Amino acid sequence: MIRGFGITAACLGAAAVAFGAFGAHALRGHVDDAALQVWHTAVEYQFWHALALLAVAGFAPASGARWWRTGGIAFIAGTAMFSGSLYALALGAPRWIGVITPFGGVALIGGWIGLGIALCNAADE
Repeated sequence: MIRGFGITAACLGAAAVAFGAFGAHALRGHVDDAALQVWHTAVEYQFWHALALLAVAGFAPASGARWWRTGGIAFIAGTAMFSGSLYALALGAPRWIGVITPFGGVALIGGWIGLGIALCNAADE
């Protein structure tokens, strides 16, 4: 699973660059400034959490990695919900999609908490 986090992190990072370029070039002139700002926020959060997931993949031990896995899964789920819902909103999805965004934020916070616990436990080993 830890290797899978590294692969997922690489894919999320590559997609963040592609989505950032798409927003900067293809969306400009097609959506308003508020939607572009929402898109930009989604890209930023996706990229930062791709890096966090890469850290999980790089530092997690091969075994006994319960909190590392918890953090990694939360980062993936949170990125999908948070950034995914913002991308959808920026492209004109119904406003009710915005209900998903805070759940993604809570998952991202959970990922950081899981990572913190994993690092505290790693110091004890």
